[in-house]
Amino acid sequence: MRYFIELAYNGKNYHGWQVQPDAITVQEKINKAISTVLREEISIVGAGRTDAGVHASQMFAHFDTDKKLDNNFAFRLNSILPDDIVIFSTKLVHDEAHARFDASSRSYEYKIWLGRNPFLLDSSWQLYKQELNIDLMNQAAAILYDYEDFECFSKVKTEVFTFNCNVTNAKWILKGNELTFHISANRFLRNMVRAIVGTLMDVGLGKITIDDFKKIIESKNRSNAGTSVPAKGLFLTQVAYDYI
Repeated sequence: MRYFIELAYNGKNYHGWQVQPDAITVQEKINKAISTVLREEISIVGAGRTDAGVHASQMFAHFDTDKKLDNNFAFRLNSILPDDIVIFSTKLVHDEAHARFDASSRSYEYKIWLGRNPFLLDSSWQLYKQELNIDLMNQAAAILYDYEDFECFSKVKTEVFTFNCNVTNAKWILKGNELTFHISANRFLRNMVRAIVGTLMDVGLGKITIDDFKKIIESKNRSNAGTSVPAKGLFLTQVAYDYI
């Protein structure tokens, strides 16, 4: 039987999602917890791979077992998992369901705090005395809808079949001192969101023009785009499926 689990985690203490030798990862912790509860070797498949320090307020993963899970399964996992990883629910799905390949869209948020806030040090990029033109940043963000190839925002030497992504939402929203970038697409490249944010920040700071932003995308060259902003402000916020 195949099960989906819905979960969330604070990425501060982890070297990303994917299991790696000599590094603590989210996937490793969940594998060990499920294997302990079910008393069999389990290796979960996630909806994606977040980098070191990146958070997820919603993530899905699947695994197979011959055992029928009871209603207390999530509670039993949470009782042995670290406090910064939480399992929300488990769901029995059809045998061919796939957490990664069946996801129809993914959404991220990047959080910036304009000023200083000691309570948000681990969950936002804090900027002090930065004059940003948010209207221009939103104009530039809207340009992402006009393109499919985002190689310029991809981590170099990444082995992928295609650099094409279909961006369906990209906008900045300011609420008080919190500036959040929202972006959704059918798929994302490694480091893509953080590179987009860094380049849009250059637009907002007047370092590059909107026309420059277009040329950066068309160049397909990562060295032309802006810096990759800190991981701690990035959240995977939604993974959508047609059957969940």
